[in-house]
Order: sequence, then C-alpha cells, then structure tokens
Amino acid sequence: MEVSATAKYVRMSPQRGRAIARELSGLEISQAMATLAFMPNRAAAEIAKVVKSAAANAEHNYALDRDVLRIQSVVVNDGPALRRFRPKSRGRVGMYLKRSGHITVTVEDGMA
Repeated sequence: MEVSATAKYVRMSPQRGRAIARELSGLEISQAMATLAFMPNRAAAEIAKVVKSAAANAEHNYALDRDVLRIQSVVVNDGPALRRFRPKSRGRVGMYLKRSGHITVTVEDGMA
C-alpha cells in the first residue's frame, strides 16, 4: 500500500531539494532518516520532516508497521516564485526570483 505526505510552499529552491531526493529512493525509513540527519543541507531537514510525516500517516491511518516501510519516491516540484528587484547601474533594475517548492514523499510497505 502506498501512503504519501506533502509539504507545500517550502521556501527552498526545488533544484536543491532534488539533489537530496535522488539519494533516498528505495531506502527504508530508518536508513533514510539516518542519511538525512548527517546531510549538511537545509533541504535535508525539510525533506526529513516530510518523510517523518509520511511514516506517521502510514502508521496511524493504515496501521502499517514502521519497520517495513520503504521510500518509493521523493518528488520536489516547483512552487510559486516571489519576484524581487535589485537596483542596477544607470537607473535600471535587475529581477531575481525567490523560489519555493512542493515536496511529496511516497512510502510503501515492504509486503507489496
């Protein structure tokens, strides 16, 4: 059975999140949490929250055993971007984007 959790509008560039997400597919929950705990990125902390939430959803809502759960997929999609401006030379402006993302973690039980 597949169970998912989503964090929306996370103020983090999706590109940074995807670099972490590639490492987690197929890992057990305990291995994934240990891996995320030792990654120095801020994205790892945000993804760890969603992994915990997906495991808790599976445990509480579907009575699945936490020890047999595996991460099926971690997807980091683009969210809305805040457009901000910075002054440039000769009275011009330069636009830059403060990006956000949506993180979705899907876990499955090992019995499937």
